[in-house]
Amino acid sequence: MSHINKKRKHEGSRTSPSHKFRDGPNSNSRQSPAIPTPLVQDGLLPPLPSIGDQYRGDVFTHPSSAGSSHASYDRLEFLGDAYLELIASQLIFERLPDLSAGRMSQVRESIVKNETIGQYSVLYGLDRQLKDSNRLRNESPNAWLKIKGDVFEAYVAAVVLSHADGFSVAKKWLTQLWEPKLEAVSAKPAPSTKSKEELARKILGKDVKVIYTDEREPVIHYGQGTETYSIGVYLTGWGWENQYLGSGKGLSRVAAGQAAAAAALENHPLIDEIVAKRAAFYAAKKNQNGAAQAQQDAEK
Repeated sequence: MSHINKKRKHEGSRTSPSHKFRDGPNSNSRQSPAIPTPLVQDGLLPPLPSIGDQYRGDVFTHPSSAGSSHASYDRLEFLGDAYLELIASQLIFERLPDLSAGRMSQVRESIVKNETIGQYSVLYGLDRQLKDSNRLRNESPNAWLKIKGDVFEAYVAAVVLSHADGFSVAKKWLTQLWEPKLEAVSAKPAPSTKSKEELARKILGKDVKVIYTDEREPVIHYGQGTETYSIGVYLTGWGWENQYLGSGKGLSRVAAGQAAAAAALENHPLIDEIVAKRAAFYAAKKNQNGAAQAQQDAEK
């Protein structure tokens, strides 16, 4: 993503360009049809909108393969980044009316982050259309992930610029693409406020420790007065040493801890194995105590 995205985690909002203020496509410009992929043909992905031929070269040119930023995806990526944020914000606002502003920011980040849109690039085969693709794949994993995210953002901008109603075309496509993720957010119940108690009841014991720790610095959403906390929960005991159980996010450390505990409770089969070891330990101890008591009674 662009340098703006590097600051995204520290920004709650920013001004995105209105779709009214864009260069309209040439009515006589040619558009190349999108290359179909098996997932599109099978109906598992919405069809990739076409883009004008005048944008195709730039969309699939990394800055290192171009003589200048005007001959690469840099400028389109800058614009596409803003359109993604705007469309995601509108969609979340419309589809998830019960979410707080802070939670909406979390959901938006989850659907526009490089890990998500980079995967879309792979599913649509956009990464394979990059010039010097084989060379770029040898970059570090983080650099290659960013490149895949960048080309997706550039493609979004090209879609908007290539159609008379480009913003609507892009929004319809992205809505279909993000629908499963938004449905999952809508269907997923909020973490129980007693998840930590339930986790403790299931796995704690003598000399057993369950530790909650910050996984990273809180993300500050400027302009909204909120912060997002990320907490991880770890187990030491029952044969495990500092074993990771799960992670959670929330608008407070308490909420993030509850979310982490809820994730740990769903971490199958690991949590089942821990519970079974604990149960076996106490069953053996009970039998041992019963045998000792029987021996004492016999000696009376």
